[in-house]
Amino acid sequence: MSPARPRPVLGAIPLYAPDPTPVELDLSDNVNLWGVPPAARRALEDPLAAHPSVYPHSDPVELREALARYAGVSPAQVVTGCGSDDVIDGALRAFAAPGEAVAYSAPSFSMLVNFARVNGLETAPVPFRSEGDIDAGALLARSAAITYVCSPNNPTGTGVSPGAIARVVEGAAGLVLVDEAYGEYSGQTAVGLLPHAPQLLVTRTLSKAFGLAGLRVGYGLAAPEVVQVLEKVRGPYKVNALGERVAVAALREDVPWVRRHVEEALSIRERLRGALESLGLRALPSAANFLCVPVPDSAALGRALLGRGIKVRVLRALPGIGDAIRVGVGPWEQMERLVSALREVLR
Repeated sequence: MSPARPRPVLGAIPLYAPDPTPVELDLSDNVNLWGVPPAARRALEDPLAAHPSVYPHSDPVELREALARYAGVSPAQVVTGCGSDDVIDGALRAFAAPGEAVAYSAPSFSMLVNFARVNGLETAPVPFRSEGDIDAGALLARSAAITYVCSPNNPTGTGVSPGAIARVVEGAAGLVLVDEAYGEYSGQTAVGLLPHAPQLLVTRTLSKAFGLAGLRVGYGLAAPEVVQVLEKVRGPYKVNALGERVAVAALREDVPWVRRHVEEALSIRERLRGALESLGLRALPSAANFLCVPVPDSAALGRALLGRGIKVRVLRALPGIGDAIRVGVGPWEQMERLVSALREVLR
């Protein structure tokens, strides 16, 4: 009996496999290092209240309503998913046929390229402008079925100007997907364009600022017609019952907590930037809860920090940047430990 043969394209697609090594201080995932907000924590104290023995809601109405209030849209404009990457994957399947292209600024969210290739799409990367903003003209020139904008950008952390996003939305040939996974930290959003942009999809997550990464709750905001299409391709029961229950509690009661910790993260981010500069490390401008720091050999530096119980994201040969490490921002005592370890390593 011959083995099952996967599609040839899968042989060239790397597995998304961050270093699983357990460490004392993990700064590699950009999650909320202050932990779970209080109402969400209370909802987690009785997981059986989510009735895990039965399927969750096929249409999580209560969650969509809570997300709509938070985002300032109608529930009909909300689609949920297992993390925002699930919504992104669904959008690529729904709005681009095999052989069509996805345009994006490189470097960007690494899974975008994987999703595109798995869905039989061509990738059309363009460089960022010299000042770090997206090149709206270059993106539009690709005439792609989908144009993807990560705002703020991951892995660099750099912000994207509202004017550039508006230009892309106005002139794009197909769907414009604005990924706002770190949107709470940037203080800006493309959601205000939705009333006049039926081709726009904004994706967000509760994994970052809301501190719920382990529950995998993401969502998209778009015109109801776009939402209906996404619901066809996403598959059933993408948000688990416990995740739905906890997310609703967080959205109803924890938004002030989230905003306080966003402000604290931004303050500490700039304090960390100064500490890194004192060591001769110059981080890129950031509008997120992390810093991307160009270094000569990111793998060697990552190994040295790992030996001291600290994990950062190692980035190799980023277009226009080269090697870098990406460092999530958390309470200052954690950042002090990072700085101390870097001082030893770079001595």
